[in-house]
Formats: sequence, C-alpha cells, structure tokens
Amino acid sequence: MELKPIKDAVAAVLLVIVLAAATPAPQQLPTILLHAPSAILTLQVARTVEQRELGLMSVTHLPPHTGMVFVFDQDAPVEFWMKDTLVPLDMLFVGADGTVRGIAANVPVVPENTPDDAIPRRSGTAKFVIELPASEAAEDGITVGTRFPELVLQHT
Repeated sequence: MELKPIKDAVAAVLLVIVLAAATPAPQQLPTILLHAPSAILTLQVARTVEQRELGLMSVTHLPPHTGMVFVFDQDAPVEFWMKDTLVPLDMLFVGADGTVRGIAANVPVVPENTPDDAIPRRSGTAKFVIELPASEAAEDGITVGTRFPELVLQHT
C-alpha cells in the first residue's frame, strides 16, 4: 500500500488548518455614523491598540459607505500600511477638530509575500484615521478640509 498520497493529503490539511489559525477573523466592532458631503458612512470604531493593529485585516469586501475609524489618544503623526489587508482602501487623516487633513486615495493591496520592509506606508498627522473602500472618498465628496463634527462630539 502506497502511503505517500495519504501523507501528502494529511500535510495539505494541516497546512490549511495552520494558515486558517494564523489569519485573524475580521473584527466586529461598535459602529458610528458620519455624514459625508454625499453619503452617510457606517464605520466600525477601533479604539484600543489591539483593535487598531487588526484594523481591516482579513476583510475580503467592504460595501459602499462602510469602513473603519481608528481613534488615537492624541493628534500626532501616525503611519499605516496594508499588511494582510485584502481590499484596496482610501485613508483619511483627520485632525482632533474633525477636519480631513490628508487623503491617501486608492491604496493598493500588497502581495502576500512582500517583505515587511518593502510594504509601502501612508502617514499623516491625525487623531482619527478613516479607512474606506478605494475611491469612496471622492465618490462621497470627501476632500481635504471636509469636517466630521460627529468624531469630535463622540471622541473627546
């Protein structure tokens, strides 16, 4: 009896189990509504270090007008990357006063085998960073200078 096909099958199943265990499940966090110029956005709120580190990892699809807002303790320089993020995004860097200071539009997905030091970063000074599906910011009329007073009211 040939054992190699059985060993190969067992090895393949174990690899799938290990990879599934290593990939975090998408988060299910509380949400807030923000009023953009042309849409109402439903955003999960990542407040803790752990929630911000996981972010939108493992999310395979973001419906229109949805995303995540990352809340930091203070208005300061922040840096984001797309490691293990499976959908292209827009990143909005928002100050403590709720004003959009910068937009990184259409940030692409990074191939899985990209070394960490080669993954592009996007940075800005912000208390809040909003991630939306790619092109969503422009489609919803969000530009530098757009204000989100709801962020200030709910997170000060």
